Amino acid sequence: MGTIKTYFFSDMSVMLGRSMRHVFRSMDTIITVTLMPIAFMLLFVYVFGGAIQTGTDNYVNYLLPGILLIAIASGISYTAYRLFMDMQRGIFERFHSMPIARSTVLWGHVLTSLVSNAISVVVIILVALIMGFRSSAGVLSWLAVVGILALFTLALTWIAAIAGLSTKSVDGVSAFSYPLIFLPFISSAFVPTASMPGPVRAFAENQPVTSIVDAIRYLLAGQPVGNDIWIALAWCLGILIVAYIFAMWVYRRKSA
Repeated sequence: MGTIKTYFFSDMSVMLGRSMRHVFRSMDTIITVTLMPIAFMLLFVYVFGGAIQTGTDNYVNYLLPGILLIAIASGISYTAYRLFMDMQRGIFERFHSMPIARSTVLWGHVLTSLVSNAISVVVIILVALIMGFRSSAGVLSWLAVVGILALFTLALTWIAAIAGLSTKSVDGVSAFSYPLIFLPFISSAFVPTASMPGPVRAFAENQPVTSIVDAIRYLLAGQPVGNDIWIALAWCLGILIVAYIFAMWVYRRKSA
């Protein structure tokens, strides 16, 4: 049993290394994923920030959690694209003919998404610090933020895996992430939900992004989180589990 686990993790590290090399050879993917959220942050803070009432003097503090989620939602589209290209080029069939654990091929892409999105998140936070972002959060609160962002990334990555494995065209792979990127705009990411019209407010307050954004915002501000953190974790874990099960089912069908 121990030998099987050793081979699984060694195979997975090889697949992770392969996928990360592709990312670092094409740094434009990370740059693109990072630049768009930074542009949104600059636009909303310096152009719209003065007109938006959030109950706080530092709008970048209010805005940052939503920007991080947009960056992650944008980043996972590249995971779907890399999976799609591997399927089209027959890379999966080549790896499956080798004496390696089959699931490690997929896990390599998933972990690459986690690492590359973490890089984007760190860069965006550094830019936010330059723009005036400040946090009174302690170590435990920051660890909680990291955990929520990691779960959110994994949940969306497994959704991306479903798209990458089952989509028939490059356009389809690219298009699936658009609703995920748009979702933070109908949430508390940019403005309080209390300012929204009734039907929009009802949707915004009951969709996953709002609870995740609110939980991260309270944690970074060093304020009591209340039930938001449990709702956020429930959303992240629920989506993660369902997406993982469905992605593995699609993967087994494709590799059978």
